[in-house]
Amino acid sequence: MFNYILYRIGQFIALALPVKLCYKIAIVCSDLHYIFADQDRRQVRENLKAIFPEKSEREIRGLRINMARNFAKYLADFFRFEKINLEYIKKNIRVENIHYFDQACARNKGVIVLTAHLGNWELGGVVISLLGYPFWVVALPHKDKRVDRFFNYQRERKGIKVIPLNKAVRMGMNILKRKQMLALVGDRVFTDGGVVLDFFGKLMLFPQGPAAFALKTGAVIVPGFMLRNKDESFTLRIEEPIELAPGVDKESDIKSIIGRYKIIFEKY
Repeated sequence: MFNYILYRIGQFIALALPVKLCYKIAIVCSDLHYIFADQDRRQVRENLKAIFPEKSEREIRGLRINMARNFAKYLADFFRFEKINLEYIKKNIRVENIHYFDQACARNKGVIVLTAHLGNWELGGVVISLLGYPFWVVALPHKDKRVDRFFNYQRERKGIKVIPLNKAVRMGMNILKRKQMLALVGDRVFTDGGVVLDFFGKLMLFPQGPAAFALKTGAVIVPGFMLRNKDESFTLRIEEPIELAPGVDKESDIKSIIGRYKIIFEKY
């Protein structure tokens, strides 16, 4: 209940004030949370130290603060979805290589839009949907049902169709067979299983879902990322479709496909 009230207050503020002022307020709230949320602060520190053992405590602290501030901005943008329309996209978002989506759709096999937890992945989905593409996302449900309904309503009001994680396999297969777009994140495992690969010199567990969907349905994987620019505008960058070359061993094929888009993730 508490989180739901906070989110609704945040949405009210985000819709009432100019976006740059919203960002300033979001950063202040983030910094206050950083000061008082001792357990969260320790957990993030431990995770970052494991990923970047070579960095000093000062550098780790800077990373923690920047991560928290960027997430606060992400939430501010999410709360403002009501204001996002084609005019907003034209003024504030640079769309690069959208023709890759058209090329993938023309193959008539369904499209897996693959992204990662960077920039503003939720806003990327809104833009793709508003540009006219039939767009579905797999979302991890929130524990609080009111929060879950609020987040899904924010997505659905912009034409995004939401699939809960526990129904992702069956519904995802049907969506791709209907030759529509299914968005998946490829940098975090939410279910059992995964594939361990080297990522910037460290072992990381990648979800196998995107690769498994592609192999099963023949769908085209198209990586895409919504990046925040220094002036607080955005760039939606679409990467070239990943060509599949299935072999005789499913596990090897999945590992090979993940390895190919892992290289793309490392660019960002």
